[in-house]
Amino acid sequence: MPAATTILMIRPAAFGFNAETAANNFFQQKQTQGKNGIHSTAVKEFDEMVSLLKENLIDVLVIEDTVVPEKPSAIFPNNWLSTTPDGKICVYPMYAANRRAEKRDDILKLIADKYIVTSVQDWSEYEAEGRFLEGTGSMVIDHDNKMIYAAISGRTSPAVLEKFASANGFSAVVFLANDNNSNPVYHTNVVMALGEKFCVLCEDTIEEEWELIAVKQLLESTEHEIISITKDQMHHFAGNMLEVKNKKGESVLIMSSAAFETLTDNQKERLQTFAQLLPVAIPTIESAEGGSVRCMIAEIFLQHR
Repeated sequence: MPAATTILMIRPAAFGFNAETAANNFFQQKQTQGKNGIHSTAVKEFDEMVSLLKENLIDVLVIEDTVVPEKPSAIFPNNWLSTTPDGKICVYPMYAANRRAEKRDDILKLIADKYIVTSVQDWSEYEAEGRFLEGTGSMVIDHDNKMIYAAISGRTSPAVLEKFASANGFSAVVFLANDNNSNPVYHTNVVMALGEKFCVLCEDTIEEEWELIAVKQLLESTEHEIISITKDQMHHFAGNMLEVKNKKGESVLIMSSAAFETLTDNQKERLQTFAQLLPVAIPTIESAEGGSVRCMIAEIFLQHR
């Protein structure tokens, strides 16, 4: 799986607890501070994360969120937007109605102006049918081996997944993943993080033995070393990491400070054989919106013009 050399991030204009997404994202926690306080703290965390990424020579394209309409979850662009190494831009159907305004034509135009785009696929029509596929939240994609790993949930429709996989020449492996309270985990990228040569995987969430065996066999057959995490570590977002390449061509594994601190020394040592570990402190973003650093990043695999 190629690691992106450029990433896109959205600087929020109205960050806050999103009640619509909380309907099936059980990682979200209601906040005690006021709306303005939550937003300003989240923007500070965002800016400090971008600065840290740039200090580590990671190419970051930052786009400002628009003020109107308010979009409390705009900080997570990977749910509506992804790109592919063969030049595609994909736009996805979103579960929460108030997140659909995040899909901005000006962002698509900016990308097309800067990079070579061969086609744009817009799957938004499935929103009218109540079927969703939230980008690289719903799908952990192995571009090299043309594989998609997907945990089925209210955000990830098997029918739309199959259509997407078929249209793009992928094979999809699906499974059910449950959290500590037996709720379906809302996004696959909370359960697993796929790097070039490794996979962080919360095996305990996949309760059907045959599904777990299938996932592990596919990972091993594609030469990914599995680094298993516990459900408690998953709830601290240890499955929500992303490997990228910096301007020196070095692999950097971005994760939250909460994820880093929950890892054991052995897990850290194993991960460090594949990439430099880069923890980022985003506690307000994680608690209010129930997503972590991987959710904040849309990878740009496209070639520069």
